[in-house]
Amino acid sequence: MRIAYLCVDPGVPVFGRKGSSVHVQEMLRAMRRLGHEPALYCARVGGEPPADLADVPVVERRIHGAAGAERERDTADAAAELALAAIADGCDLVYERYALFSEAAAVVARTADVPSVLEVNAPLVEEQARHRVLDDRAGAERATRASLQAASTAVCVSGPVEDWAREQGAPRTIVLPNGVDVDRFAPAAHAPTDRPTIAFVGTLKPWHGVDRLLEAAAGLPLRLLVVGDGPEGAALRERAERLDLEVEFTGAVEPSAIPELLARADVAAAPYPGGEEDYFSPLKVFEYLAAGLPVVASATGQLPILLRDGVTGVLVPPGDVEALRAALAELIDDPAARRRMGAAARAEAVREHDWRRVAQAALDAATGASAHPLEVAS
Repeated sequence: MRIAYLCVDPGVPVFGRKGSSVHVQEMLRAMRRLGHEPALYCARVGGEPPADLADVPVVERRIHGAAGAERERDTADAAAELALAAIADGCDLVYERYALFSEAAAVVARTADVPSVLEVNAPLVEEQARHRVLDDRAGAERATRASLQAASTAVCVSGPVEDWAREQGAPRTIVLPNGVDVDRFAPAAHAPTDRPTIAFVGTLKPWHGVDRLLEAAAGLPLRLLVVGDGPEGAALRERAERLDLEVEFTGAVEPSAIPELLARADVAAAPYPGGEEDYFSPLKVFEYLAAGLPVVASATGQLPILLRDGVTGVLVPPGDVEALRAALAELIDDPAARRRMGAAARAEAVREHDWRRVAQAALDAATGASAHPLEVAS
């Protein structure tokens, strides 16, 4: 199929480093590997495309205005213009990453008479109102309802997101958690060491809990590898020095560098502190699993569904530094358990979480096709 892929969210630089950027790139790759021909219509390119996506057709319509009503109105205008571009180019299916003030997929589907997918990663109206600026909430809610109600299927990354989408009137929904490219991430053999490496990947923001990871690591025979940067970066570096920890902070890196960095690790961590926002489907955890790493994670949000405690990792109460320390200590002392959990993690990533499976399930749901198994090498 020719697929028009729409991303009208100015906060998602499609060829950038953010998790949302990686999500867009991986879905484009998965669609191509399944034999489809995606074209990208976006509000923000964000950089040069990876080499394997350099030939994807791209139409960019930048959004103007720093914030508030002007930016919101221009987002709606950009969505309309990108929809017209997709209609002019022609497509067999339209796939949109849900964005505030956009009804682009609904317009394309209605005009071109093609099925549509609306990918919903978060309840954006509530997020925008709580954390940023939302001038025209009524307009955002109206566009959201119109988009959800028109979609052939709304693909939701978690159960709570699906519940929210249904509350907005979405008649057809499925839950598809995020995925991972199991060809890019692979287990690595490690020589025995008395100081295993514990890895964290992500933007260094308060809700990622890296401060608790540092506290938990104090006094343990380990090395920490912190991949990424963000507003908490300087404070975390100071805390690591204060605690006399052996930590490598890589700073921000390109997504293509993550597999090689995870190949240096023995264990991976997702130490979320917990809270009200439990709808996330964290890309890092899927990447940890595909890299064959046992995962020590907080039992919050969707993580208790994603991880099997004692099989693919260890779940601890969110925000509990002592429980986190105990889980790390247990895995440090038991190389056999690390190997066993790592092998189970890799097998589960291949079996359940390959991006091709995610993309195929989304497209099948929209077109009414019967799901058929994919052969993915382990």
